[in-house]
Amino acid sequence: MRMPYKNIYQVLRLNRFIVYTVVICSLVCSIFALWLAFTMHKNSLNNAFAVSTDGSIIPLKLVTQKENFEVEALAHLELFHNYFYTIDAANYEKNLEKALWLADSSVSDLYRQKKAEGVYNRLLQYSLVQKVLSSDSRIQQQNGTYEFRTHTVFEIKRGLVTDTYELVSSGKLITVDRNFPNNPHGLLVTDYFENTLKKITDENRKE
Repeated sequence: MRMPYKNIYQVLRLNRFIVYTVVICSLVCSIFALWLAFTMHKNSLNNAFAVSTDGSIIPLKLVTQKENFEVEALAHLELFHNYFYTIDAANYEKNLEKALWLADSSVSDLYRQKKAEGVYNRLLQYSLVQKVLSSDSRIQQQNGTYEFRTHTVFEIKRGLVTDTYELVSSGKLITVDRNFPNNPHGLLVTDYFENTLKKITDENRKE
């Protein structure tokens, strides 16, 4: 008695169909992948660059990085000036310690100089309260370094008497490792210098 079996031609035909199907699917997938890669490349060429003010082409990623750096740099400078110049008898040691995390030895030297001149002793003796009212910084890049100039307005209260001052300071910024929460922006104030300090009078305000 013969065993039932499939026709050899039917088996070959089925195998051929399977092979053709796999080849066609692979070809379609390859064409789709090439089209997708071409489209993404074309879009990247159209959207990955920006034009600077002098007409030169800048990669958009670098533009975004620069914008992010400026935002963080301004926040870092505002934080530093608030810590260093908003002080009273209760918080001056804590605030100065926080400020020193944001700057290098140039600020440490300035702190020691102020301490030697009796600035903080007078703060304790007369119960002075010094508070930053505003801090406006300008950042400029020169030769790969970031330089800043900050106008800080702060007031000093002594009982019922309040005096207001404007301080102009300058320095540089460098990038360092982030240190949460002591230095969240990963920046460091260097070469810090207090350029001018003047008392704001009513006549100054009118001007």
